[in-house]
Amino acid sequence: QVQLVESGGGSVQAGESLRLSCAASGYIFSWNRMGWFRQAPGKDRERVAGICSNSGRTFYVDSVVGRFTISQNNARNTLYLQMNNLKPEDTALYYCAAASVGVYCDVDRTDFRYWGQGAQVTVSS
Repeated sequence: QVQLVESGGGSVQAGESLRLSCAASGYIFSWNRMGWFRQAPGKDRERVAGICSNSGRTFYVDSVVGRFTISQNNARNTLYLQMNNLKPEDTALYYCAAASVGVYCDVDRTDFRYWGQGAQVTVSS
């Protein structure tokens, strides 16, 4: 069975930082394409960041460029989202996601099969 478990969420003040972690377990063909999504109350789910590990390509939604960084550990069993200079508009439930893809990883694709349970991030002004 495949599981993605997020951790590291919490409540912070604007300008502070958090690092989300996503522990991946179980077997899939690859952990090549992974990403972070978020959903705020009353809003649609939004793709925040993505990574294709084999190529090193990354994606960030415009609103987090320069503030958020997506990365994986060397074993590729943990996904991170470093969030600096947090803003109230970053408040949301954050999900990690994975797609079992081969070497032709397209970081721009938004279809993911495996999802975590979500971690709440709340930023107060």
